[in-house]
Amino acid sequence: MGWLRAAVLGANDGLLSTSSLIMGVASASTGRSPIIVAGVAALFSGALSMAAGEYVSVSSQRDSEDADLRREAEELRTTPKAEQIELANIYVERGLDPDLAVQVATQLMARDALGAHARDELGLSDETAAQPVKAALASATSFAAGALPPLLIAILVPPAYVLWTIPVISLLCLAILGALGARTGGAAEGPAVIRVVLWGALAMAITTGIGRLFGTVV
Repeated sequence: MGWLRAAVLGANDGLLSTSSLIMGVASASTGRSPIIVAGVAALFSGALSMAAGEYVSVSSQRDSEDADLRREAEELRTTPKAEQIELANIYVERGLDPDLAVQVATQLMARDALGAHARDELGLSDETAAQPVKAALASATSFAAGALPPLLIAILVPPAYVLWTIPVISLLCLAILGALGARTGGAAEGPAVIRVVLWGALAMAITTGIGRLFGTVV
């Protein structure tokens, strides 16, 4: 669920930023080449930026997780009895009887002490462990997927029609992404769709206005 939500947000970012940039350039130029160059640049620069940012962020998270595991391993080596009591208290807080909690903690620590503490004390597991490369690839891919529709419109549609074709298609895609993002999070779809469409329309309107104000028709 977490990865799907991140992918939806990445696609939303790629769609909106690329559409806005293309519209800004299209409003300042009647030629196809500047529009396509802007779209391609937005796709690659955005995807690479998302990948780099996600890699750095998740790498920092992984470093913190590794530090926590090293500290826990040292505590298990030096004070194993205290760690067993700590783990048993966690199970008591979750509803087990004290005697049963001690038995569970003893048996789990006998099998894999560090794994038990990582999972139940630190909240870490193999399934939730930070994976910087996977996160970077997912962010770059989702951003590129979102940026592709406006870029294809810029390539296939005559420049004179770009300024109305891109908003229509982009806002429709934003609405779909907004609904999907809300559904994955268990929220109401209507307000989410309205928010993303309104902000998307505002972003594209502002960049189009900037293009008209500062651009030069060629």
